[in-house]
Amino acid sequence: MVAFVPATGAHAQSEQGGSSALAAGVLQQRQSDPNAKMLVTADELVYDYTRNEVIAEGNVQIYYDGAVLQARRVVYDQQGSRLRAEGGVRLKDKDGTVIAADSLDLSQDFADGFVNSLRIDTPDDMHFVAARADRSGGDTTVLTSGAYTPCEPCKEKPEKPPLWQVRAAKIIHKEKEQTIYFEDARLEFFGIPIAWVPYMEAPDPTVKRKSGFLVPQFVNSSEIGYGVTVPYFWNIAPNMDVTFSPLFVSKQGVMLDGEFRHRLETGTYSIRAAGIIQEDKDEFAGQPGYRDQRGMVETHGRFNINENWYWGWDGWLMSDETFLQDYNLISATTREVTSQIYLVGQGDRSYFDLRAMYFTGLTSYDVEAQQPVIHPVLDYSKTLGESVLGGQFSYDFNLTSLTRDEIDLRATSALYAPTFPTLYDGPTNQCDLAKVEDAGAALRDACLMRGMVGSYTRLSGVVDWRRTFIDTAGQMWTPFFNMQLDVASVQSQADDSPWLPGNDEQLFRAMPAVGLEYRYPFISAQSWGTQTIEPIAQVIIRPDETDIGQFPNEDAQSLIFDDTNLFDVSKYSGYDRVEGGGRGNIGIQYTANFNGGGQINALFGQSYQLFGKNSYAYEDMANTGAESGLETDASDYVARLYYQPTQNFSVINRFRFDQADWSVERYEIEGRAVLTEKLSVSALYGLYTAQPELGYYEEREGILGMGTLKLDERWSLRAAARYNLNLDEIDYTLFGVSYADECFGLALSYRSDFTESGNRSRVDTVLVTISLKTLGEAGFSSQLGSGSSSSD
Repeated sequence: MVAFVPATGAHAQSEQGGSSALAAGVLQQRQSDPNAKMLVTADELVYDYTRNEVIAEGNVQIYYDGAVLQARRVVYDQQGSRLRAEGGVRLKDKDGTVIAADSLDLSQDFADGFVNSLRIDTPDDMHFVAARADRSGGDTTVLTSGAYTPCEPCKEKPEKPPLWQVRAAKIIHKEKEQTIYFEDARLEFFGIPIAWVPYMEAPDPTVKRKSGFLVPQFVNSSEIGYGVTVPYFWNIAPNMDVTFSPLFVSKQGVMLDGEFRHRLETGTYSIRAAGIIQEDKDEFAGQPGYRDQRGMVETHGRFNINENWYWGWDGWLMSDETFLQDYNLISATTREVTSQIYLVGQGDRSYFDLRAMYFTGLTSYDVEAQQPVIHPVLDYSKTLGESVLGGQFSYDFNLTSLTRDEIDLRATSALYAPTFPTLYDGPTNQCDLAKVEDAGAALRDACLMRGMVGSYTRLSGVVDWRRTFIDTAGQMWTPFFNMQLDVASVQSQADDSPWLPGNDEQLFRAMPAVGLEYRYPFISAQSWGTQTIEPIAQVIIRPDETDIGQFPNEDAQSLIFDDTNLFDVSKYSGYDRVEGGGRGNIGIQYTANFNGGGQINALFGQSYQLFGKNSYAYEDMANTGAESGLETDASDYVARLYYQPTQNFSVINRFRFDQADWSVERYEIEGRAVLTEKLSVSALYGLYTAQPELGYYEEREGILGMGTLKLDERWSLRAAARYNLNLDEIDYTLFGVSYADECFGLALSYRSDFTESGNRSRVDTVLVTISLKTLGEAGFSSQLGSGSSSSD
């Protein structure tokens, strides 16, 4: 018996019976709401009780639980529990996935069936096409003559091949294994095959981590020869994995390399180890790598204690300083690695940092015994939220303890070499301590002690209080009090560390300071904005610095006098030196703010030693203070000029002029400009006069320029260059071009750098990186001129 329902644009809705079964057969597997209603529309709806079939004819649309099935004709076989759809079949699931086919024949539970001329488009831009799709076993789908791409089809010419795609004789998806297998696969760009593999596999999009082989990596250098590694990723658990990366090289044999990673509830840690028994160590003759066995161990970890505290570590152990670069385990331009364990905490007004550190140099010029072991260094600072005597009160603590096995004694200038030809040790520029007696007093000018031998422990505390008063005339008066207390223990032999006390010394130092800062801003409002002229004067009263040269200077060797520290209570960069004696700092500042958002700021000032010893005129083991511009009673002049007319352009100038003849001692100008939405540039020029007492015996002058250009939405260029005006040569260059769209990325760059690293004084690198969305990223790098290259 046949029941016929004429319906031109007819609608049928039911919770049971033929139409309900029709929709359920398509959507049963993915339904998430058992109470969802179903709507079927068609030109004709036929109930064939003889064959136990439900047939929908003409413009069939089935709506169920957020999904829509469209076809010219849909037949549901209730007895065989199969569903057939024909003619422009289109199924859009509630997650946005779209399946298009000429026809499909599936069992009710999607366990078995086939689809002809299939196309699948997912919400995350994955696109599959196949001549036929067969499903069996409830979890296996086979696409015959299939192709996959994440690239969107061309809107003007949809038939045009995508930028790239993977075609395969068969694409097999096993849902339980969460794996996609490709048989007889080839990678095509613009429809042109460029690579072929007989077999490959990849995790399906539902998987973020899966065991398997990764992209091969290739290396090539004159010392190790040609090599290849095919890393294997072992997904032990959702929070634990291992990557094995054995490297097979033609000259040295096999290097074993493995990394273990583990994620816990509060943090993560990793351990990596690599090692090799070299078959031809003579390739490294005269280098640190001239040994049979080489290797390294590396580990990192970080764990959160709570929202304010965390702890962690970084650890490095290696057979020699150039192993990492020789076998491409680290960037060729990395000059050192730091092993440390740390505890860090941060509050709204406080900061705590405790760590123990050990430094390992990675150049052939590094002397490991000269690197300090820090055990430990502690920094703590806090600013009270409540006022003290109406002002702001803050305090800082620093504990530094270190040990060094060998003195770090460097030549200040090659100009001394003719006078003391035996004083220096070749290219390392090390002073020969054994020649101290021969050099006599002149050694003080010829060598700098960058690090003492022995042990040094110092505990320092600094308190600071200040309060600002504004009188009826608008003048700002800020009295302040500052106190630094230092307790130190020095254990060093005088013969091993000249200019330091011998044997065991216990040192104490107190540096109290009281001062007053005065500012009187004159403000003028104009139609275009405001102007402010602000005279600034500061007077600091304190005793002389004590034990100058008795305290080792390990953390205050960097001293640059400029506009940024003109009004600091102490201009030293660390705790090992303190500024003493009475000092006055004066300056005048001008600021203009424009209504349109622009700004001009200028500062000019000078510092004066009013009474007592000028700390900067008394040299320590590293000559800190010499030729700084502060060693005379009246310092050099410092100035700043900043101009920012818009958010897209700014330039800042910093000057230091000699106080006697106004000659330029130090000058920097840095500019940044966003010229258009596509073009931005920046440049830095620096001029620094000779400082022979600090080891800079020639004037230094150079220009660094950088720029990026966005050609369109996908293409961009970048370039950088540094020109050494003293040597009249370019000592750093970078050129790059990149392309990126929704499915493909390409970056090419060339870099030339004279930074010393490993065994190399210059590194020229060509880098090519290709990114294929969902498949991964591959790169190739070649170090030109240094005889090594790598790719991955």
